Amino acid sequence: MAYTDARSEQASTAELVSRLSEQVTTLVRDELTLARMEMVDKGKKAGKGAGLLGAAGVTAMYGLGALLVTAGAALALVLPVWAAALIVTAVLFLAAGIMALAGRREVKQAVPPTPEAAMESGREDVDAFMSAARTGRNL
Repeated sequence: MAYTDARSEQASTAELVSRLSEQVTTLVRDELTLARMEMVDKGKKAGKGAGLLGAAGVTAMYGLGALLVTAGAALALVLPVWAAALIVTAVLFLAAGIMALAGRREVKQAVPPTPEAAMESGREDVDAFMSAARTGRNL
């Protein structure tokens, strides 16, 4: 009788170890998928922010050109032409400022490039596993 009880206990332990192995494999695979998705999202935000910052730089260069035209028009003619050119310059600089702020916001959302949600979920999984292992109950 003792031999039969030991054998069924071993089978139960082997089954538990097998289930644990499957669960850990699934858990790790899911955590890696979550981390990959989070990194892709952050990469997209960083790219969008960099593009907006580049566009802000180009727009600022156009603003500088318009400012130079304004100064030339103001010196050549003291007429409303220079006032119109100055308004165009102000609008270009305003647009560049708005794009720069939007780009900075996008870059800030992407930094640091770590999968924070996946790491937190992983910590919770490890804590749950350790708690279950200490108390001897099944997950």
